[in-house]
Amino acid sequence: MKYRSKKGWFTGFAITALIGLSTIAIADGRRAFVPMGTADSVGIIDLRSRQVMPSIMGTINTHGSALTPDGHYLVAGSLTAHDSEEPISRPEGVTEDEHAAHHGGEATAAPEDANTGRIYVVDTAKSAITRTVEVPGPVHHVLVTPDGRFAVSTHPMGGGISVVDLESGQLVETLATGPAPNYVVATDDGQSLLVSNTGNGTVSEVDTRHWFVKRNLRVGGGPEHMVLSPDNERVYVNDGASGEVAVLGLSRGEVLARYDVGPQPHGVGLSTDGQILYATSEGGNQVVRIELASGTRDSMPLAPAPYHLAVSPVDGSLLITSRAEARLWVLDPGSLEIIDDVSLDGIGHQISLEAY
Repeated sequence: MKYRSKKGWFTGFAITALIGLSTIAIADGRRAFVPMGTADSVGIIDLRSRQVMPSIMGTINTHGSALTPDGHYLVAGSLTAHDSEEPISRPEGVTEDEHAAHHGGEATAAPEDANTGRIYVVDTAKSAITRTVEVPGPVHHVLVTPDGRFAVSTHPMGGGISVVDLESGQLVETLATGPAPNYVVATDDGQSLLVSNTGNGTVSEVDTRHWFVKRNLRVGGGPEHMVLSPDNERVYVNDGASGEVAVLGLSRGEVLARYDVGPQPHGVGLSTDGQILYATSEGGNQVVRIELASGTRDSMPLAPAPYHLAVSPVDGSLLITSRAEARLWVLDPGSLEIIDDVSLDGIGHQISLEAY
């Protein structure tokens, strides 16, 4: 975009310099985006100053969130069922049975007025919703594929995932994975997604080139949140039933180890180098730190109800929300001591962090 001034080159230079400084400030800034659930907003926190910035308004009960790789857009999913504004049309030449099977068949069937969810696409520079897309059911967690092309949502009531093309804004795929799909992560090359199915104790591996489930891996219990190791060889899955984090080896397709976390484990994360595992125990009111090479386990009380967890790309600190109070703690990654306690406008859910 070019800017012209009638007051001469100096004014033009000043404007250009100001824009340049503003751009540098934006590029240098790193923020955390935190969906606020029934507070109907998405909170924004400056990761360096840990100050709360003006919220993104206009969302309804957002729980899941994910940023595009360039950080320009945030995708937030609504956990509330909505009345459908437009029916999902059946392509020409496709039978009703084929269309129903493609969209999950009976596994995703529900009354019309409860079968539609929404994702919001937000311009992060303007903190404004640019597009709202209907998806087949309330959205739990969200992922944007590594190429920035697709937004993938889990639908716990529908038994699968949906895929939205972010350029066209169109729903392009729905895929059954298992009962109560919860969380989704992607391999670095974007060719595979992993979806935890809490209802049957499995993790589904999805081929993103052809959009099909190529294998189901047995974890047992109730797998929920996940994080993938930097080498894409192991996925760490919290098991809500056993109070552990299970280590699922992708090459062998089996559980390699388990680490005790405590009652109702929820958030899970890794240090940048993948050597330290962090997890929250919502029921045990504690956060756990495990050195993976030695197995050394440390814990620290954290109350009430530590919930979602993310590792800051700025300094490695832990960002943890509370499920019981509108707050977010910032913890030292080594000592697990509280560095800061940030007040929020609502209960914080899936945290998305700018990483550029």
